[in-house]
Amino acid sequence: MTTYFNYPPPALQDELRKIANAIVAPGKGILAADESVNTMGKRLADIGLENTDDNRRKYRQLLFTTDKSLGDHISGVILFHETLYQKADDGTPFVELLKQRGIIPGIKVDTGVVPLFGSEDECTTQGLDDLGKRCAQYKKDGCHFAKWRCVLKIGKNTPSYQAILENANVLARYASICQANRIVPIVEPEILPDGDHDIERCQKVSETVLAAVYKALNDHHVYLEGTLLKPNMVTPGQSHANRATPEQVAIATVTALSRTVPPAVPGVTFLSGGQSEEEASVNLNAMNCVQLKRPWALTFSYGRALQASVLRAWAGKDDNIGAGQAELMKRAKANSESALGKYQAGSIHGTAGDKGLFIKDHAY
Repeated sequence: MTTYFNYPPPALQDELRKIANAIVAPGKGILAADESVNTMGKRLADIGLENTDDNRRKYRQLLFTTDKSLGDHISGVILFHETLYQKADDGTPFVELLKQRGIIPGIKVDTGVVPLFGSEDECTTQGLDDLGKRCAQYKKDGCHFAKWRCVLKIGKNTPSYQAILENANVLARYASICQANRIVPIVEPEILPDGDHDIERCQKVSETVLAAVYKALNDHHVYLEGTLLKPNMVTPGQSHANRATPEQVAIATVTALSRTVPPAVPGVTFLSGGQSEEEASVNLNAMNCVQLKRPWALTFSYGRALQASVLRAWAGKDDNIGAGQAELMKRAKANSESALGKYQAGSIHGTAGDKGLFIKDHAY
């Protein structure tokens, strides 16, 4: 029968559902600290630091030794493979530091984007071959959720049907492998903000992509209650003449989600997509205030929009560790309030201010 399938065993459903719900608990979201070695090198170069193993470790140590109250706002941290096995100066594993703060460790499991042959500069994401084996080990090593990023581009002829279908199926296969290994998959079909398209075009593309993703997840019998979605916010392209207001972003984004994302999904953890720290907080807050149905938690999974001020305040100096941690606490609190629809725009000022964080053709 074409519709033959098995639901996951009840015990596995319970485990996955509890993890997913804990990550999107009211007022909590994710710190994405899964930058690759090369990307972390760019971040360190911005503050005049060499890209060494120890400098990367010292920076992540700053993040993970922040006051334990960080766990009041951050429910999970996405780690890079290297970071998962690193330790603090006193020998405490980073995973243990997170657990002490009530924060769930997660892991980036894709191995990067590669060109999609025959397409118009589109791509797919690799890393499925040994994913089951890696997930089994990551679960043993303390990770309870994972992230896999697919990338789509808006252009005159893109995203193509080829790219939409390929990336949807890759995400579905990844999600099913994670769940088989008791790991909650975060499904990330990122539509890049590059381009001069208007907000209506972004909304329609987002709806088309998300519809394909959830069709593929259904085809692969993925247990939706044990998943999370990490999409882009719906905004005009970076080169478009007009910027959208927070209210316009909120209406377009929540409308797109309501047309495509089943209510069974516990939560949507937005990526910041190159928005400034303040912009990412204000737009998330607007989504949690808009007068539209929102059956899922709407929260954050920010990298640059949680770390830009931290890096600038720290500047690679031991004397500035406290200042960097204070910036992380401020931004985490701001986004926590945004996830509750209680953030007052401009009430929290970071060292990076309203500095735009857009990176053209962003890759990790």
